[in-house]
Amino acid sequence: MTSVSESIPVAKGAEAEIYAASFLGRDALVKVRSPKRYRVRELDSGIRTSRTKNEARLMREARRAGVRTPMIYDIDLGESSITMENVKGTKIKDALDLDPASAAELCRKIGSTVADLHNSLICHGDLTTSNMILTEDGRICLIDLSMGKTNAELEDLGVDMHLLKRAFLSAHPGLTENFHELMDSYVAAKHEPERLLKKMEEINNRGRYT
Repeated sequence: MTSVSESIPVAKGAEAEIYAASFLGRDALVKVRSPKRYRVRELDSGIRTSRTKNEARLMREARRAGVRTPMIYDIDLGESSITMENVKGTKIKDALDLDPASAAELCRKIGSTVADLHNSLICHGDLTTSNMILTEDGRICLIDLSMGKTNAELEDLGVDMHLLKRAFLSAHPGLTENFHELMDSYVAAKHEPERLLKKMEEINNRGRYT
């Protein structure tokens, strides 16, 4: 049974709110996709249910691939909500800002973690350092997989890495060299990295010449 400890969300995005909660005595978070009044009710319900199922599936599949994600405690499709583990740690964005000296090691961990995800043909959809947590045991935990997909094609993985590069360099302009280490780690762990690098270059050129 889930008990929401606060009526005010601890985080709020375009499609969902996050609430602090407890589940069978454990700290938890509840992600709720609230109804959108601008959508037809039946359509809105279908969209929220589908996206809730998809995110839960992605989190489960990523864990099977050895990638750390929050453990799912409960899913309520009627409420379009997921009750999940409240992962303890520091957001990677904050860790990089607070301790630049550790940036090289963190970036290598990010690279190998994302490679593990992509090797299982899972794309995250919103890879930013705000959607990664450095856990207390030193692992990278990926959160907010709501925009991702399974059975991802090369295009999906290329877009994932292209957006990660843009988001990283925008949020951490002083750590450009460390992003190269992230990519080196990714390439070392990625299956057939040459195809992915070529796709990234192609995607980058599209934006440059459009």
